[in-house]
Amino acid sequence: MPRIDPPRFELRGSRDHVEVNEQQVGESPPAHELLDQSFRRDYGRLVALLVRRLGVQHLATVEDAVQSALLAALHAWSADLAPRDPTAWLFRAAYNRVIQDLRIDSGRARIEQSIAAQMSEVAVEANEPVSVEEIRDDLLRMLFVCCDDVIPWESRVMLSLKTLCGFSTGEIALRLFTSEANVYKRLARARQRLRRAHVDVGRLPLSALRSRLPAVHAVLYQLFNEGYLSFHADHAIRRELCEEAIRLAATVADHPTCGGPETFALLSLMHLHSARLSARTDAMGGLLLLEEQDRTLWDRTRIFEGMTWLRRSADGDTFSRFHAEAGIAAVHCLAPTFAETRWDEIVDLYATLEASAPSPLHTLNRALAIAEWKGPQAALALVDGLAPPDWLAGSYLWDAALSDLHARAGHAELSSQYRARALNGAPTDAVRCVLRRRLAGTE
Repeated sequence: MPRIDPPRFELRGSRDHVEVNEQQVGESPPAHELLDQSFRRDYGRLVALLVRRLGVQHLATVEDAVQSALLAALHAWSADLAPRDPTAWLFRAAYNRVIQDLRIDSGRARIEQSIAAQMSEVAVEANEPVSVEEIRDDLLRMLFVCCDDVIPWESRVMLSLKTLCGFSTGEIALRLFTSEANVYKRLARARQRLRRAHVDVGRLPLSALRSRLPAVHAVLYQLFNEGYLSFHADHAIRRELCEEAIRLAATVADHPTCGGPETFALLSLMHLHSARLSARTDAMGGLLLLEEQDRTLWDRTRIFEGMTWLRRSADGDTFSRFHAEAGIAAVHCLAPTFAETRWDEIVDLYATLEASAPSPLHTLNRALAIAEWKGPQAALALVDGLAPPDWLAGSYLWDAALSDLHARAGHAELSSQYRARALNGAPTDAVRCVLRRRLAGTE
């Protein structure tokens, strides 16, 4: 989740913890664009729908089938002949592949009758229309299944991002500051634990919902973060991921068991940051720094929505990291100009955030706010001697911020060293471009 809109950077990252019977065609975007939209939007929906029907023990089979459906779409769809309902097309293709794979598996395991009964039930449901409410409910159930207590904490986030969001192992590794090999191993173990636990996707006790809520928050946080500043090579901002995170968070907030101050604060944070999406890129799609953004483009309706959820989150005695981060986002959204931002309030909120959720990234962001308030020397005094942990060492986030602070303090040589490392470690060309522009004076 976006931490704040820091003064000079957007520091992001965290380690806190269907083949249709009769294809209909019509006007549609080019096939590659349609497929890219469908992948992020429909991947989790298809997995959730099929797992609820077949059982979590077939999760790996379902994921493979959905991937196959998307690959089939890549070859079958064309600019002039794309389905009118891409989701229905993909669902049917994934369903057919699951049936095929289960038949093979049932033959090998000699449990044809059991599997045949499952397939018969799915066959009936596959041809019935699926409501928006059903999709939403299945996604929510699957989100809590992926956050089962039998799975280690970090693996829950990984499994959710892979299963419900379609993230690759590489994307997950970048987001969670780990290796692809580690992600792969953790995903395999998580699926195995779910199979052994015999989880009933359709029935989750209230106690399970409460205990898994922190992990669900973490997943939604990461999903929004990927949309807000994506590691995708071609799309620096992925609005559809932000909207999906907001929809899921709103569903959690509306649940009588899960709705509460922390969920409300997370939803506030999402709305306040999404309010600025239209102003975060230039006409060519390049990222803009906070001080470069046209604030007249900020969505005032979204800001009002965010402030409304923030007020709701203040009921009771609960205070979470999401409260602090939403407060920081609110200060930015309410500032008339960059120069008139209340940096003192942001510094105080970051101190509170560090107390509730200690992280060197929070310290670094507080230093950036201090630099705007009291100058770079005061900021450097805060981070002087602060060694980043292994998972953050060498990160472009760390190096870019230090390059900026040292440049503003007149330490040209140190700034240049950090700049080179930041540019080398930038995950995408879009991020590298904005860093190069911002740190141009450190060359």
